[in-house]
Amino acid sequence: MAQDKELTCKDCGQTFVFTAGEQEFFESRGFSEPIRCKSCRDIRKAQKNERGFSGERKNRW
Repeated sequence: MAQDKELTCKDCGQTFVFTAGEQEFFESRGFSEPIRCKSCRDIRKAQKNERGFSGERKNRW
């Protein structure tokens, strides 16, 4: 069974805990380990929403 891991956020440099349960969830979905803490992920998500991020590039002719 996995054990809790302490990771460092790429954006703010703070450490955060990646719990055993989160690790199992991420692994079951094929996700990589998170590189940002929850706060920085939320900020990044809000910024993308403000820009109207759709994940697609649109041609502007």
